[in-house]
Amino acid sequence: MISQLSWKIGGQQGEGVESTDRIFSTALNRLGYYLYGYRHFSSRIKGGHTNNKIRISTTPKRAISDDLDILVAFDQETIDLNARELRPGGVIVADAKFDPKVPEGIDARLFAVPITAIAEELGTSLMKNMVASGASWALLGLPLDVFNKAVEEEFGRKGPAIVEKNIEAVRRGAAFILEQAGGPLEEFRLAPADGKKKLFIIGNEAIGLGAIAAGCRLMSAYPITPASEIMEYLIKKLPKFGGTVVQTEDEIAAVTMAIGANYAGVRTMTASAGPGLSLMMEAIGLAGMTETPLVIVDTQRGGPSTGLPTKQEQSDLNAMVYGTHGEIPKVVIAPATIEDCFYDMIEAFNVAEEYQVPVIVMTDLQLSLGKQSCEPLDYNKIEIKRGKLVSNVPPLEENKLFKRYEFTEDGISPRVLPGEKGGLHHVTGVEHDEEGRPNENAVNRRKMMDKRLGKLKGLKIRDAIRVDAPHAAPDLLIIGMGSTGGTIDEARERLAQDGITSNHITVRQIAPFPADELAPYVQAAKTVIVIENNATAQLANQIKLHVGGADKIRNVLKYDGTPFLPAELYQACKEMK
Repeated sequence: MISQLSWKIGGQQGEGVESTDRIFSTALNRLGYYLYGYRHFSSRIKGGHTNNKIRISTTPKRAISDDLDILVAFDQETIDLNARELRPGGVIVADAKFDPKVPEGIDARLFAVPITAIAEELGTSLMKNMVASGASWALLGLPLDVFNKAVEEEFGRKGPAIVEKNIEAVRRGAAFILEQAGGPLEEFRLAPADGKKKLFIIGNEAIGLGAIAAGCRLMSAYPITPASEIMEYLIKKLPKFGGTVVQTEDEIAAVTMAIGANYAGVRTMTASAGPGLSLMMEAIGLAGMTETPLVIVDTQRGGPSTGLPTKQEQSDLNAMVYGTHGEIPKVVIAPATIEDCFYDMIEAFNVAEEYQVPVIVMTDLQLSLGKQSCEPLDYNKIEIKRGKLVSNVPPLEENKLFKRYEFTEDGISPRVLPGEKGGLHHVTGVEHDEEGRPNENAVNRRKMMDKRLGKLKGLKIRDAIRVDAPHAAPDLLIIGMGSTGGTIDEARERLAQDGITSNHITVRQIAPFPADELAPYVQAAKTVIVIENNATAQLANQIKLHVGGADKIRNVLKYDGTPFLPAELYQACKEMK
């Protein structure tokens, strides 16, 4: 028996690839396996090659596998594009309809299954995804009753007749391939999973759930890949908690609506990707100047401009840190796991209100859309902090306003909600005095700037840097952010086999940069390698700026739209040792 296996399905977008993957994964999740998924999809609504790859394991994995065990193909293009990933002796399950061929030089066993023909016999070619799923499931020797329960869950709302037809499609696909193969393939028989219940979600769903847990009751946003699933999740869930989602006419309207709602006291968020973040920049400056809490999620994708809307990249870091004109306090948090996506949203809302600043939660496409297993979330960890939100304000003196922007020792002023008796104050985007009245006096300007820029001093979020440092003076310190962590860990395992020692740090607080925490690890390492999905080493440059060590910092950069693989990281790091 084996402890892990990699399975991929591909075809034309809109052909049922996504639903096949969803049901297949759901059934595996029911058995208690750990799953890590990757979606390669076209920016077109229909047409263009798409594939979903799942890594199935008896232990937690947070990286795409280097190779592939089983490839399910709805067309020849899928075989031509993906067969090179198959390990020697791998399997291709293909629709017999297109007379599939194994490319020259590929050591793989081909099973041509009449996937479309079986589906049509049952009434519609739409059921070919179930035929393909049944064939895959049977090769692994897994119990069909578990898979059938997943089918019932998927199609139950359509009635028992539809459920039965789909179960029959699964049965026929399984029967056909078992006859061809002579039974399940022993080399692909998975060891039993632990059977424990796990969440199986994408990062965007965890972000949405975290927002609800944080007390968010309004999302204003405009759809954009890869952020749209946050909207879609909250459209379904927020009304159950007395909240709502407003689809605005553009990202400028989305962010300004969020600012207005937060000013009124409703915890509100917006979410977008690079192009939308660009449009929000002036309004982010407004939130900074007016010291209004604001939470934005940026799900990074390939840029610039429209760029690669459906592909992986981590190239918005500079925009998030420096994008606004002028200078404002700003917090940028980078989740690295599904669990982080949940807990960091709670922290983002708390920090936004405690420090009265914009907070940007920075994910990347792989973390946002890659579906993966995670342990059950601990709702006892949820704590809501609203900072200096005051009520029962003493009556104002005649002709006086509430000192909304009062100079305080920590730089954080008292905040009131509109309508609070005694809380009358002025709000403007121009420089102002303590009561909010416009004031361009040079002394006041300097004091206000110092107040705003100083209030984040000493801020540290939970795990500002996540450290795995077993060595006092390692050969390598490998630093990453976002979805790269699991891949780095697997590369380190291979480096250790070569006798190369390494520590690993994931930077999770991008701004303000946690220089004091990171510096000792940089100083102790012989070589520092920074892993990131962009072309200009944006994270590495932050380390050089705030920590130093430029002479020992090396970059491993990937900006072709695909995530890192463990093997390529291992090879790159080994060469830089």
